[in-house]
Amino acid sequence: MSQDFTIFPSMNFVDLGLYQFGREDCDPAHSFGPAIRNHYLFHYILSGKGTFMWQDRKGRENTAVLKAGQGFMISPQQITTYIADERIPWTYCWLEFDGLRARETVEITGLGINQPIYRPVHREFAEKMRDEMLYIVLNKKEAPLHLIGHLYLFIDALTRSVRDYQPSEGNVKDLYIKEALAYIENNYMNNISVEDIAERSGLNRSYFGKIFRNAVGKSPQEFLISYRMIKAAELLKLTRYSVSQIGTAVGYPNQLHFSRAFKAVYGVSPRNWRNANSTADPSDHSNPGS
Repeated sequence: MSQDFTIFPSMNFVDLGLYQFGREDCDPAHSFGPAIRNHYLFHYILSGKGTFMWQDRKGRENTAVLKAGQGFMISPQQITTYIADERIPWTYCWLEFDGLRARETVEITGLGINQPIYRPVHREFAEKMRDEMLYIVLNKKEAPLHLIGHLYLFIDALTRSVRDYQPSEGNVKDLYIKEALAYIENNYMNNISVEDIAERSGLNRSYFGKIFRNAVGKSPQEFLISYRMIKAAELLKLTRYSVSQIGTAVGYPNQLHFSRAFKAVYGVSPRNWRNANSTADPSDHSNPGS
């Protein structure tokens, strides 16, 4: 069995980021699982065939025999097993990704826990999707943000290859969520509350909280905190602004409150996280950190 994979540098402070990716030439009857993954994991079959088994949202067992040109999407915490054919074992490539927008992004493709099987209907976009996957796998030395750009191109081609996707203008709930996400992205640095976000969407807090969690997988408050901490991590990694300045920049004028919130998400203080992850030029004294 030949395997080539890459564990991606820590980029979990972006809305959608890579964790690892690779390609594998499987031996006959080679199997993996039952296993549970922590992130979304998409496999595309380059040649050969095999069997994919998964549990749906209700815990029911499902099985599909797949061949070259098809694939499967594994969701976080989903139990799956996959086995290469005994006579014509498959070769596949894979991308593992996650982030604040991952669930929303995967749902757009039409894939998910209940229907993880990828069977493209538009050959042109399927080939584009395959090429984007292989580009990432074969160019692992490129800059992280460069490869994340190709991850977005992969997602776009994946979506277009499975159906004639058109944004659902009639889905009012989707419009509410998009409005809320845009409001958070543009105002996370200000003193905003869940009530403010719900009011922006024209909904009461209780109903808004319910449809937001169903769509995003987090409560509005959890998402707001996660988004602020992701932006804080970006500043800690890329600049030398002080912890206090960064806290204020993401909506926490009280440094103690900021440090507590950051540690609750990342497990360490902002200062310790910076010491382990900073890429800022130490000779740059224009915005010295602490």
